[in-house]
Amino acid sequence: METRIAWQTLQAFAAEVFGAVGMPAEDAQTEAEVLVWANLRGVDSHGVLRIPSYVRSVQEGGMNPRPNMVIERETPAVLLIEADHAFGPVVTTMAMQRAMAKARQVGVGWAVIRNTTHQGAMAYYALMAAQQDMLGLALVCNPPNMAPYGARAAGVHNSPLAIAAPAAEHPPLVLDMATSVAAFGKVSLAIDQGAPIPVGWALDAAGVPTTDASAASILLPAGGYKGSGLAMMFECMSSIMAANPLISTTLSGQAVRPGTQNSVVAAVDVATFTDPAAYRRDVDALIGAIKGLPPAEGFAEVLVPGEVENRVREERLAAGIPLPEGTVRNLREVAKELGVACPTELR
Repeated sequence: METRIAWQTLQAFAAEVFGAVGMPAEDAQTEAEVLVWANLRGVDSHGVLRIPSYVRSVQEGGMNPRPNMVIERETPAVLLIEADHAFGPVVTTMAMQRAMAKARQVGVGWAVIRNTTHQGAMAYYALMAAQQDMLGLALVCNPPNMAPYGARAAGVHNSPLAIAAPAAEHPPLVLDMATSVAAFGKVSLAIDQGAPIPVGWALDAAGVPTTDASAASILLPAGGYKGSGLAMMFECMSSIMAANPLISTTLSGQAVRPGTQNSVVAAVDVATFTDPAAYRRDVDALIGAIKGLPPAEGFAEVLVPGEVENRVREERLAAGIPLPEGTVRNLREVAKELGVACPTELR
């Protein structure tokens, strides 16, 4: 069973919830927009189902609704931001805006964010750059939640990566992927749906493969050694670069504040290398060439990165966002706890 709700209604509700835990109105709107944006694109694992865990994180001293964000180091091309455990979308949108401004001046902008928290769907930030005729990149690292290839215990994080490139007639190309077979948010979604998870997604706490979403404790890497290798390198690019290592610190038994993440966002100005209009046309040509290939058996067509999400977005803009019963129940409980009015659709 699922409930459909208009995105505007859901976003307004989410902003009220975040305001109720102490976020300034502008920050609450940013947070709500990033979550509902993910729902609109069918990335429900990174949408409003996260709200209850965010509220708990604030209550437990993890996510900081009123952070003191500071730029600690800066050059014409790079910056290091201490986020003070800000809600991820709040600091990451700011970081990408500053990276884009630097790219306009010197061709590239690279921002490292230290001590942020969950950032939602990373494609949101990469697309900020693509919409300004730039190549956008975003990646993130957390404490371990994924078994490295050959291990049966968590040793790396399933660090997501997003890359977006502008196009002309087509929407921007955007790749958004975890280094695990599936993100933990998809496990949470399966729990809300009362469904099992596929074989090969996760291990239980004892390191045994499981299809029970509630028992899933350790994710498995995409592509075996490739996924876990990328995850290690992303830790080098973000956490260790920010002098805030998370993986080795956790594995050595030292405490890390719950929810802590480190991240990188970057923008490359296409105009530094080539004519932006020609670049967009060439991306269109690439998309057309790939989609013109003959589909393999069992496939109706060849899809390119971001295409499925764009189609889902059009459908959900018109018909509303579907929420599973478990998500609706959890949102209803959060609203009651915080004294926030629940939309009619969720009652």
